[in-house]
Amino acid sequence: MIPHGDSATPSGVPTVVARTGQPDGGPDPTAPGEDAVPPPPAPAAPAAPAPTEDGLPPALAGLRAVLGAARFPLELPTAEPARRTTAALTDQLDDYLLPRLAQLDAPLLVVVGGSTGAGKSTLVNSLVQARVSAAGVLRPTTRSPVLVCNPADAAWFRQGDLLPGLTRTTEPSEDPGTLQLVNAPALPPGLAFLDAPDIDSVVDANRALAGQLLSAADLWLFVTTAARYADAVPWELLRTARGRGTVIAMVLDRVPPEATDEVAAHLAEMLAEQDLGAAPLFVLPETQVDGQGLLPDWATAPLATWFHQLAADADARSAVIRQTLDGALAALLPTVEALAAAADEQSAAADALDERVRAAYRGAHRTVEQGLRDGRLLRGEVLARWQEFVGTGEFLRSLEARIGRLRDRLVAMVTGRPAPAAELRTAIESQLVTLLRGVAAEAAENAYTGWKAHPAGAELLTDGLAHPSDDLPERAERLVRDWQRAVLELVRTEGGDKRFVARTAAYAVNATGLAVMIAVFASTAFIPTGAEVATGAGTTVAAQAVLQAIFGDQAVRTLASKARADLLKRVRTLLDEEAARYLARTGQARPDAATAAELRGAAAWVEVSRQHSGLTETPGSALTPATNEGGVR
Repeated sequence: MIPHGDSATPSGVPTVVARTGQPDGGPDPTAPGEDAVPPPPAPAAPAAPAPTEDGLPPALAGLRAVLGAARFPLELPTAEPARRTTAALTDQLDDYLLPRLAQLDAPLLVVVGGSTGAGKSTLVNSLVQARVSAAGVLRPTTRSPVLVCNPADAAWFRQGDLLPGLTRTTEPSEDPGTLQLVNAPALPPGLAFLDAPDIDSVVDANRALAGQLLSAADLWLFVTTAARYADAVPWELLRTARGRGTVIAMVLDRVPPEATDEVAAHLAEMLAEQDLGAAPLFVLPETQVDGQGLLPDWATAPLATWFHQLAADADARSAVIRQTLDGALAALLPTVEALAAAADEQSAAADALDERVRAAYRGAHRTVEQGLRDGRLLRGEVLARWQEFVGTGEFLRSLEARIGRLRDRLVAMVTGRPAPAAELRTAIESQLVTLLRGVAAEAAENAYTGWKAHPAGAELLTDGLAHPSDDLPERAERLVRDWQRAVLELVRTEGGDKRFVARTAAYAVNATGLAVMIAVFASTAFIPTGAEVATGAGTTVAAQAVLQAIFGDQAVRTLASKARADLLKRVRTLLDEEAARYLARTGQARPDAATAAELRGAAAWVEVSRQHSGLTETPGSALTPATNEGGVR
């Protein structure tokens, strides 16, 4: 005899955990008594008629559209699970919910799933009395799904409404993207078997396909073995199926006869602990297959009879379909709510990343602002050039007459040294540019560090973000020069006694503008005094008196205040441009702000439609459990 199953391990008589008759003259497996076939499935209540105005299809279509647009781009701990859940829900809507809802009276689809080598293909072959699915010792055996149905039902599965993403074929294939359709006259109309790849296959594509197919099942026939029924992977999927209301029946395969009671009882206890006690349990002891690789008829009789009775009972089939459909619909609300929470987390993370950047560059702006208030910019070269400009009397002479301009040109030609005014202006520019480069570098480093410490930010970083833009020095220099020109224009247009400005022309404007720039750097918002300008104290006071006489004390303070505000505004623009390098990355990755609300709204619409659909009018389990004389299922 050829060993039974997808491997060489023998297997045998199904016990619905009622022991069936033996081939050597035991009781008739269909006879009443302690070895009777389990009662056929029966609906808990008559199937509810479809509502006249069904709001479920448009509600599901709306949810499908929202799921199709949902994105979880930021790499958070919840992102990848959310992406997988979104893909799974989308597949379930396309593969099962929408087509099944459109045709509730279509044949009931039984997806046969289970662990590697559990004997799924051999069981399907035996139930339909033909070798329709490959079985053997090589793993994985089933690479592409095989759907077996009565010829009368072939049109429903061939048209592709159910599992539309799989290409139909009538030939065996190893392409997981195909669905092989096989007609089996021995299988009664109204019922179809789909032999799925292993749920724990070593091939990723096979595992993913198995999960997709299980989501499209009206009834999941889960096949496991005495050696593997406690494995973690099957129970994880069983809990998932329970959570979305899928009707489940169990087959425990390859159980040694001497261990039947013990193993079956233990499995029944585990099912009860997982709130799956209502699932019918069929136990197949070890046996061998015939020359065609099929189980003997007496071995499959209880399970085959159970399925034949299910196929013959339209109310029972309708109850199974409606229970599974309603359970899947009811599971959408909490599942989509979890997706909405993940979308909220995405938006919150994007906001947090943006805030870390803005905080870093706000700090840089505050540093510049403080530098203009505490006099630090007056130290060093700027102070020396200012003292030289004021202490030599250059400042006063520049305000007296145009002759000062000619004198400076002559001095520069003879000595080769720029005039003190030019040196002061250059020093101011250099000091400001140095400050801007420093704060921009510090802000970039702080923003980089802040993002690196965030799981979503770390994935968005590039090496260039750790430093200011390559062209920052040029932009900073341009900013300072533009500001200096703006100060001169400010003096020219708003400087108190316009007749004086017109009389002394550009040279006086330049000198006054330099004084205003120095005032911007001073803690007193005017020309510095005291220790900072000790060298030129006398002439500083004199210069101050002259400026006050020309423009008025308040006018000079107003000019300095406006010049300071203008400089800070330009600095903010520069720093905002630097921060934009970061914000552009979160802008590209940021999910749509409306995603969470749209998900919740679409799920609520589906739930309200479900409550009014009539599907919920079928309470309890759609299947009557099978029992033996000991009461073990």
